[in-house]
Amino acid sequence: MASIVTLPITLKAAPSGYTAPAPSKVSQPSTLPLYPAGPSFISAARRHILQRSFAEDDKHVEASRAAAAHAEQSAGDGNPYPGLGEEDESPATLASDPKEWKKQDHYAVLGLGNLRYKATDDQIKVAHRRKVLRHHPDKKAAATGTMDDSFFKCIQKAHETLTNPERRRQFDSIDWNIEDEVPNPKTVPADQYTEVFGPIFVREARFSKVQPVPEFGGPDASKKEVEGFYDFWYNFDSWRSFEWHDKEVNEGSDSRDDKRFTEKKNKSERARRKKEDNVRLRTLVDEVLASDPRIKRIKAEEKAARAAKKGGAGMANGGPAKPMSAAEKKKAEEAKKAEEAAAKEQEKKAAESSKAEREAAKKAKEAARKNLKKWKKAIAGVIAASNYFQAEGSAPSAAVIEKQLAELDSLVELLEPEEVKDLKEKVDKAGNGEPAKAALVEKVKALGEKGEGKFSEFA
Repeated sequence: MASIVTLPITLKAAPSGYTAPAPSKVSQPSTLPLYPAGPSFISAARRHILQRSFAEDDKHVEASRAAAAHAEQSAGDGNPYPGLGEEDESPATLASDPKEWKKQDHYAVLGLGNLRYKATDDQIKVAHRRKVLRHHPDKKAAATGTMDDSFFKCIQKAHETLTNPERRRQFDSIDWNIEDEVPNPKTVPADQYTEVFGPIFVREARFSKVQPVPEFGGPDASKKEVEGFYDFWYNFDSWRSFEWHDKEVNEGSDSRDDKRFTEKKNKSERARRKKEDNVRLRTLVDEVLASDPRIKRIKAEEKAARAAKKGGAGMANGGPAKPMSAAEKKKAEEAKKAEEAAAKEQEKKAAESSKAEREAAKKAKEAARKNLKKWKKAIAGVIAASNYFQAEGSAPSAAVIEKQLAELDSLVELLEPEEVKDLKEKVDKAGNGEPAKAALVEKVKALGEKGEGKFSEFA
């Protein structure tokens, strides 16, 4: 039970001159309206007025937000690409497996199937943003009640591939969705020849390192234009590569031998495909040139010009040219045969000279390959003598050794033989330790985009 305790406290007297304050006046009470507010009240009122359940209301709110975001995005960029990335996907595209991303049509996934290699970086960015708004897993879950992010992963992989210049170039090199059929030039009518083969060479021109590429021209193209076109294609320098078909190292394998074997096999396969593509292109140019009606027209014009010139010379000598006698005809035929024989002999010598040059180039390449192994071994020796650039007294781990030797292999593959020789000389001159590592790091930096993301030990 509570008890009352009286404390012995005595108040002091007020100080001299103290005056009690005047009592304050209380203001008059007033009545103010109280309004219900806040997101919760608004949501409750909306559900009550529109007679919606919680799930129905959430679905409508999500749709409103998506529409507002789309309108804001369209207003923000002026909607420069109407319809881009907003078309319906085919069932095959929607069924793409994100795990099989190398078999995925990345352009079709982003809605760029009609543009393909012509799509700009800005178009890829806009298409990706619109696809994400349409296929985000949260939006699908709200609409269907199930969580399925497979196609969303395909969208992300397509964006990752097409925004990486190196990966996009690899995909464009093997894009199987581009029509690449070539009709037989012998069956194409002369009046349709340029219309048929002009677009074909435009399609092949996307692989040219040299831009712009000469146009095929029309049926009335001049001799200079036609010869310039074929000269360009007989010296065509293609950037096309086939890394996209590379096989991955067996999953779970840490063996350096396995990695080397797979890399060697991939390199050999890329070289084979590249050679086949060069042969294919050269055959195309040969066949188109052999049946080109413009070549026949140019030769006929030159023949007519020579005849006109010869006739003009006869008139200048005092009248029309006199018919040749049998002896003169025989002499002219012999001169023509001698000229043809001389031309054939010259062609034969040129072919033999070209063959000798190819043999010499082949031998030089083989010698460079042998030297390449020697130079790489010398660089690896310096790395080993430098304790794999670890602190003195600290033994390098197997992972570090594996990583550095693998990066050395990659560096040698990316460099030309003369560059490897130069690197070997710089490493030898620098000596063991940090100076040698500095030489390697400098060479990796000089690679630029070719070495981006491939080096960590020598970065």
